Amino acid sequence: MSAKPTTNDSTPANVDSNPFVGPQDLANFDPEKSLAEPGQYPYTRGIHREMYRKRTWTMRQFAGFGAAEETNKRFKFLLSKGQTGLSTAFDLPTLMGRDSDDPLALGEVGRCGVAVSSLDDMRRLYDGIDLSKVSTSMTINAPAAILLAFYICVAEEQGHTPDQLRGTLQNDILKEFHAQNEYIYPPRPSVKLVIDTIEYGTKHMPMWNTVSISGYHIREAGATAAEELAFTLADGMEYVKLSIERGLNVDDFAPRLSYFFDVHNNFFEEIAKLRAARRIWSNVMKNRFNAKNDRSLICRMHCQTAGVTLTEQQPMNNVVRVAYQALAAVLGGTQSLHTNSMDETLALPTEGSVKLALRTQQVIANETHVTETVDPLGGSYFIEKLTNEMEAKAHAIFDQIDAMGGVLEAIDRGYFRRAIAESALQENKRIESGQQKIVGVTDFVDDEEDHQVDLLKITQKTEDAQVARLKALKTNRDQQQHADALANLKKTAVNDQNVMPALIKAAKADATVGELIETMREVYGSYDGGPEW
Repeated sequence: MSAKPTTNDSTPANVDSNPFVGPQDLANFDPEKSLAEPGQYPYTRGIHREMYRKRTWTMRQFAGFGAAEETNKRFKFLLSKGQTGLSTAFDLPTLMGRDSDDPLALGEVGRCGVAVSSLDDMRRLYDGIDLSKVSTSMTINAPAAILLAFYICVAEEQGHTPDQLRGTLQNDILKEFHAQNEYIYPPRPSVKLVIDTIEYGTKHMPMWNTVSISGYHIREAGATAAEELAFTLADGMEYVKLSIERGLNVDDFAPRLSYFFDVHNNFFEEIAKLRAARRIWSNVMKNRFNAKNDRSLICRMHCQTAGVTLTEQQPMNNVVRVAYQALAAVLGGTQSLHTNSMDETLALPTEGSVKLALRTQQVIANETHVTETVDPLGGSYFIEKLTNEMEAKAHAIFDQIDAMGGVLEAIDRGYFRRAIAESALQENKRIESGQQKIVGVTDFVDDEEDHQVDLLKITQKTEDAQVARLKALKTNRDQQQHADALANLKKTAVNDQNVMPALIKAAKADATVGELIETMREVYGSYDGGPEW
């Protein structure tokens, strides 16, 4: 039986019959309790005292397409243009745990991200890039532990130990069951693998964020800002609870958790959402999980401008949308940022469009002077009211989830999918009725305008070469070493042990993503999508 959400208010937070917000709207607001100075609990105003005055946010453009060599070239191009961190996009077969030569992968290899099926692919992906000197983010979920094992092996080949590596593994499988649907195993063994990586990272990778708890995909699927905020933080609480149950000390692992939020078009609402996220998380960590380390209380976040708001029509308008969304992320206090390219609704970004997206961040950082004051909108009656409202809406949703028995039980009942679908439907109705305007689509349409832009095209030649290379690897590897490594992985999974050491060993034996996934599937089973909501 599915649970029907009772607090699904899809009206934007700053739609108010009263156009003037003043002290009367903050009558019960306690500044000392809710604000404090930047860098101090509850971190509403930012996690650092001086924020961007001392250090600009990390400019981390998402990149990945074709074969490893092509994405490696794009990485080096972005670094040469001033990007300060790498962010890796994998193709659909990799995201779904399938090798490039899998019959179900053909036609999709390298099309929407880079194809990585083996340690050799990962080696070529980061060729010539010193992994001890660059921070790398990898957007991967169901096969996340496998890709992390590949990355560790490449770093070791470069002469680096795991404790020297800096970066982030998205690895947020819970949101896959809410929105994106790129799951493989049932929810509980899937989450077990996440906790394995948290445990391994806590012991061996002190500078690595083993989970980036993601609201981005939840929002892109149609959730409201409040739902994105609440569902994402609830997922974070679930990971903390299960890590503690594993036997980890909260202050040993919590400082390396991070968050990933969408930044949509409603400018002030998005700023309020990010401020509310920090306040809620710090209170939860302090009061529910009894964290003592100040770093455990901090909601560190990466933001990305909203891909769902980009339009195929009049794609140059997307440059403007992205710029304002990026500014909202900065005013909201993000730690790193990806700005979407104007052509992403049409194809993977070209070098020219991705450079313009990066330049958007650089203009904000270097020309607008918004970095000179920490939380410049803090204290605004309007912003503080919105922040309070976002916090209250999130807590109402937490109460619903708790009443169902927690996040995993709510997944079993189809709660998250139903809530997101209903919010998406309401938004579509606002667009169809004309209440919500989209420039160039519903309004200000110019049928005579030339909408064409140059597109990046991935050819069949890329797939053919990737498949041939992978088949050669499978033929030429040490077959006995490979078989022993897979048997060791299966034994580890059967015994409910941490799989990371076994995955690293198997990666060195040239076991592929698909083979590792299938070996664990024999133990964990598959997921059919859950209840019909």
